[in-house]
Amino acid sequence: MPVFPTAPAILTVSGVSKTYEGGFQALKSVDLEIARGEIFALLGPNGAGKTTLISIICGIVNLSTGQVTVDGHDIGRDYRAARSKIGLVPQELTTDAFESVWDTVSFSRGLFGKTKNPAHIEKVLRDLSLWEKRDNKIMTLSGGMKRRVLIAKALSHEPELLFLDEPTAGVDVALRREMWEVVRKLRDVGVTIILTTHYIEEAEMMADRIGVISRGELILVEDKTELMRKLGHKELILHLQEPLAAIPPGFSDYDLSLSAQGHSLTYSYDTNAERTGIASLMRRLAEEGIRFRDISTKQSTLEEIFVNLVEERA
Repeated sequence: MPVFPTAPAILTVSGVSKTYEGGFQALKSVDLEIARGEIFALLGPNGAGKTTLISIICGIVNLSTGQVTVDGHDIGRDYRAARSKIGLVPQELTTDAFESVWDTVSFSRGLFGKTKNPAHIEKVLRDLSLWEKRDNKIMTLSGGMKRRVLIAKALSHEPELLFLDEPTAGVDVALRREMWEVVRKLRDVGVTIILTTHYIEEAEMMADRIGVISRGELILVEDKTELMRKLGHKELILHLQEPLAAIPPGFSDYDLSLSAQGHSLTYSYDTNAERTGIASLMRRLAEEGIRFRDISTKQSTLEEIFVNLVEERA
């Protein structure tokens, strides 16, 4: 069952499916609500249906069944009103190379029928650290700056919902972190953001909620912290004083693994269980004369959770 936000929804996706000619079903009855002002990360392997879902919401691809409303406007019946609420930043760096930054962002605003507003364009360029580049031709900009221009174009008509499709694909780590800061600032001024990403750390750092899509099905939507709590496991790593050749018999009740060289035992346990079993494990080890010199713990990462979820549905 999908988890819905408690804040008012700016986007509602109800029973959306998409079947292409030839019979390929790209989406299977997707239900999703996005709260106004949140950052939502949509994760999934290539071909999972992420781009199809975004394209339907943005009115680029027609749905087969279901309904999409943006701030109460149906994307089919009231396309212009719904689309005016949306900004889309594609993954590909498609920009008008010979135009200046100012001209291309201003032109994008005009495409949505908005009256000229130089003050708004200036604010967008300043917020994205593009003001000093406003007269530069786009062909002279770096890849990172071109990506900022794409965001500026998407924000030119003052959308309330911004889609970022792989916003930091192909950029270095330093620039990726700069882009994260840009996204946070956008959220701070009230823009709702949906991002698709292959970088799990991006979702872990940025998102309030996370959706996982696999083979056209939205298999999970969850608050990020709650997801980590529900599906995360902890590992207790016991660094042994003397290496073991094998785990002694009689420990089959415990989820134990031995390192290749036998220098450490790893015990996996559920953080939400009534009893972790750590105390009884320690007693049993002491009874067996197995001593350790140090203890450390490790929490499951979002990447591990994501991989396990997708593999379960494969």
